[in-house]
Amino acid sequence: MAVQHSISLQKLFKLTPSSNVRGQTVVITGSSSGIGEVAAIQLADKGAKVCLVARREDELLRVRNSIEKRGGSAFHYPADLTQPDSLNDVVDQILNDHERVDVLVNNAARSIRRPILEALNRLHDYERTMQINYIAAVNLTLRLLPHFLENGSGQVVNISTLSTQVPIPLFSAYLASKSALESFTRSLVAELGDRGIVGTVVYFPMVRTPMSSKTAIYKHMRMMGPEKAAGWIVKAIEEQPSRVSSPVGVFGSLLLSAAPGAAIEFTRPLFKRMDKKLADKLGGERR
Repeated sequence: MAVQHSISLQKLFKLTPSSNVRGQTVVITGSSSGIGEVAAIQLADKGAKVCLVARREDELLRVRNSIEKRGGSAFHYPADLTQPDSLNDVVDQILNDHERVDVLVNNAARSIRRPILEALNRLHDYERTMQINYIAAVNLTLRLLPHFLENGSGQVVNISTLSTQVPIPLFSAYLASKSALESFTRSLVAELGDRGIVGTVVYFPMVRTPMSSKTAIYKHMRMMGPEKAAGWIVKAIEEQPSRVSSPVGVFGSLLLSAAPGAAIEFTRPLFKRMDKKLADKLGGERR
């Protein structure tokens, strides 16, 4: 009985790695640059077959060639995931090319940094962000779920952000879309976890990527490098936890759940001071 109890605890809390990426087929969106590109390379180095999905075919070919030169296995699938027909076509092609798909990594995303009062006439900011960050990710998941269930297993890795764990200003469209995706992930596992479906949310802090570099004020901000961030995706697939996060994120989510009002009051002045400091550095650099 003690042995059975120990095994059940390991299964419940994922105390030991339960997956080996070698030989697995991993679909990773947003893999033409940034975290997605580096994660695809790291996964291929470990023996996974990676299906690269993004809009820019030339960049996907570049990543694929880079992987193949290292001895890895990669396939590229250009698609605009915000267009249902394009998304459906790419899923059909992937399932036609590969007998088994094991993991979906919903990494493609867009971020908008804008105060709410400057977005009063910009509902499209929220609509476009939700379309790629949430709707496209859910659509891909729904399309691959029958395949996963037929195989008896499948993992969905959804990329989120530390900023949903700690209340921050200026990213309301981005954070709303990521919060929706997190809730979907929890429902997915609650309904289908007993049928072999694993859901993992990865909570990245700010990462130095082309997306974050579009905001000039963040030039002097300390950020995680894409290599380390990609390693979190590899960890998510190898260990299959429900969450990959930093200690700050875990503490922030606990504080936000227990005392949301106090958490917001505490962080509001901190982020204002941080933004002012970064803006002063940028302004001094330009003078």
